[in-house]
Formats: sequence, structure tokens, C-alpha cells
Amino acid sequence: MNVELTLGPRPEEPGPPIGGPDSYTPEVSARLAADAATVVARYPQSRSALLPLLHLVQSEDGYLTRAGIAFCASQLGLTDAEVTAVATFYSMYRRSPTGEYLVGVCTNTLCAIMGGDAILERLESELGVHHGQTTADGKITLEHIECNAACDYAPVVMVNWEFFDNQTPSSATELVSALRRGETVTATRGNRLCQFRQTARILAGLDGGDDEGAGPGEATLAGLRVARELGMDS
Repeated sequence: MNVELTLGPRPEEPGPPIGGPDSYTPEVSARLAADAATVVARYPQSRSALLPLLHLVQSEDGYLTRAGIAFCASQLGLTDAEVTAVATFYSMYRRSPTGEYLVGVCTNTLCAIMGGDAILERLESELGVHHGQTTADGKITLEHIECNAACDYAPVVMVNWEFFDNQTPSSATELVSALRRGETVTATRGNRLCQFRQTARILAGLDGGDDEGAGPGEATLAGLRVARELGMDS
């Protein structure tokens, strides 16, 4: 008997080349340099600050530009090529302009089985965009993403890297509609969403963010609870 498997990760296409302006204005460079000094001072070796500095320049432009790459390189004594090699390894660093809210639908195996593919198809239809594209109003960038290590809440949607658990096509549609209307939206685990550039500043370590309610949910801790009840946690 021949069995054809149709589920699984979608093949990824190489990201676009890093574009945008080649350099910042003196005013922007000075402002970013002040923030960068705060970040770099936290590390015994300056090059260890590369990841947060990439978030810093992403908060300036909404994505990584040639100017951002050059800025990070100059701050850390690296070459543009070294910075680019790191930046293009991680999917959290964007190579094209990103909307106010980056909406990622998990389409890995479990989420797909539980309805992730249907959610993505509904959002593509509702928003009029496909994976990697941004709505005309600049509000939503839609993408399919790989496992977010939240399989116990499948299917999962992430917005600016905050979790929205146990989604359906209808709930995901209402979520993006609320974002486009400018409403305050709170993630499943308690964090109030902020816009993409502000999220990048938080990831750079320059703004504290709102951690109230964040953390593992009940389903995530179920196995630990059972292990303790059975005396298997020691």
C-alpha cells in the first residue's frame, strides 16, 4: 500500500537581500549610538551585544537595512559581512519592511493537523495577502512559521512573538481585525501587545515591556504536576 504524506513544514525560500538606505543621518546615528552604548556596556566582550543591537536597528527601520548592518558593525568592530552572517541566520530579523503587527501562523505538523493550515488560508483570504506580504494599510505582515514550542496549545498564532493559543480561523480573523481597528489586544498569557518596532526595542533590552501574566500555562505544566504526584520529580 502506498501512503502519500502531505503534512509537514512548507519549503522555505531564501529571504530577500538586505536593502534600504546605506547609512543613517548624523542625528539618527547619534541617537542610536547612545542606545547602543547602554546595550554594549552590559557585556564583557562588545561583540556579544550583536543580537540586541540588531533588534535596536530593527526598531529604527522596522527591518534590517544596509544602514543598520553597517551601524552594528561599526559599533562592535566587526565587518558588515560578519554582521550579515548572523542577521540572516535568525528568522526574527526581518529583511523587508514589516507592518505594525507581525502575525505568524504555525504550520508545523501538529498545528497543521489541529487547523493551522486552515487559519493561514482564512487570514490570507481576509487580509488579501500571502505569506511574507503586508496589508496595504501597513498594519499586518502575515507569515507562516515553524514550531514555537507551544504544541500543547495547538494551533498557535504569534503576534510580535506573543502567544495566542488554541486558535480557530474565526478567532484568528477577529484578532487581526481588532489589531487593524487599533484596539488594545492582550495575548493569551497576559501580555499587552505593542507594535513591532516597540517590540524590537524591548528585545534590545531598552524598554522593560509588560511581563504581567507571562509564563507557562496549565497545559505546559501538566506533566510536571503528574510527575510530582507520582514522586518522579526527584
